[in-house]
Amino acid sequence: MNLTIENILLVGSLLLLASIIAGKTSYKFGVPTLILFLAIGMLAGSEGIGGILFDDPEMTQFIGIVSLNFILFSGGLDTNWNSIRPVLKEGIALSTLGVLLTALCIGGFVWLITDFTIYESMLLGSIMSSTDAAAVFSILRSKNLALKTNLRPTLELESGSNDPMAYVLTLAFLMLVVNQDQSIYSIIPLFLQQMSIGCLAGFIFGKLSKLIINRIKLDFEGLYPVLVIALMFITFSATDFIGGNGFLAIYICAVYLGNQDLIHKKTIVKMYDGLAWLMQIVLFLTLGLLVFPSEIIPIAGIGLLISVFLIIVARPLAVFISLMFFKMKLGRRFYISWVGLRGAVPIVFATYPLIAGIEKASMIFNIVFFISVTSILIQGTTLTLFAKWLNVGLPEKIETESDKFMSDFPKTAMREIEISSRCHAANKKIVDLGFPKNAIIALIKRNNKYLTPNGATIIEPNDVLVILAENQEGLNLVDQTLNNISA
Repeated sequence: MNLTIENILLVGSLLLLASIIAGKTSYKFGVPTLILFLAIGMLAGSEGIGGILFDDPEMTQFIGIVSLNFILFSGGLDTNWNSIRPVLKEGIALSTLGVLLTALCIGGFVWLITDFTIYESMLLGSIMSSTDAAAVFSILRSKNLALKTNLRPTLELESGSNDPMAYVLTLAFLMLVVNQDQSIYSIIPLFLQQMSIGCLAGFIFGKLSKLIINRIKLDFEGLYPVLVIALMFITFSATDFIGGNGFLAIYICAVYLGNQDLIHKKTIVKMYDGLAWLMQIVLFLTLGLLVFPSEIIPIAGIGLLISVFLIIVARPLAVFISLMFFKMKLGRRFYISWVGLRGAVPIVFATYPLIAGIEKASMIFNIVFFISVTSILIQGTTLTLFAKWLNVGLPEKIETESDKFMSDFPKTAMREIEISSRCHAANKKIVDLGFPKNAIIALIKRNNKYLTPNGATIIEPNDVLVILAENQEGLNLVDQTLNNISA
């Protein structure tokens, strides 16, 4: 079947529906949803029952880049700065030194057991060097896996921030494969440029994005997530245009925004969560369509060898060396080593050699695809088992319907505060108050009517604010913030 303008929406929506239905039941059998999405794509592809002809690495790469923008941005928005601050050094070590060591280990192993040149081997190692944000975020959160203090933030910080390093290494070694007369030292300026500009641009665009979101006045609440999407793509493309790492920039920008007071923040975060899932499904379906199963079988043996080496040797070695200067129990180090999930990101990066047209591009792509699938199947299905075995998991809590309700409304102390004309908060937007993180304005009583506020709501004199906080201390902080002189 050829994809045309007339049938692409029908085919796409049917594949999307099949993926959602399959994903709903997959965890009953212990199979990660991401594998189901890949499998459906392969079944629908040119060698599957669907017979859809799709062999377009350029389009796949474009879809991959767009999808990774949403996935990384959503992960950044959900990242709590207070939870990652204690593990920031560990996360950075894993996402930089850990990625480099993984790439070198895999590259050296591939060079020893294949006929790849040293640069081709290092290119394959670079492509496989980072853990996959889509895989880690989706599997940890969908399993609702409770881990001991600081372990989960470490894993999510690493997976969200290590793609830029792998991306730079991939581009650098691809350049060396294409231009073999260049020195390996020529990649150092590229690395420094990409990472430094990416960090700086991410922080600057985060500041600008907050200013734009809170200052612009849009007539409809639903336009605010659209505004954030525009700012996200501007951050990525502008950073890439000036020679920085766009993936790093959007992740830093999203982490910054996720920890600021924004107008309609809850709406933005929820919409991004849905879009991230949509992008994961679309990305894995597309990758499944691009793969030819008949080309995977011949490289299964070498792919399995590299996969086992990655899981048992390269990843643990990189983790233990990266964390050697930090105090951490042995069980936690082993668990971080095990959560080295590979997924869509390496497969997307593997399209770069295909587009560049290097000699072994097709073989590299198929090996990367095989390793990613085995990683999700082997590691992704055993995260809970290893957490219990290594004693890093917390007792599972059965979530009741009341727990689900309270998760959106988790406050226990309440107070009504009347706003006088002399109050600091009078005639100001809620988002500009610097309201305590552990308290919310649940309702505003104005002219004998109750209003449900949002960040853009302006507090008027004589308003009565219904405040919910986690404890009495939170209410006291609210008093200081509002500076209610009349109280």
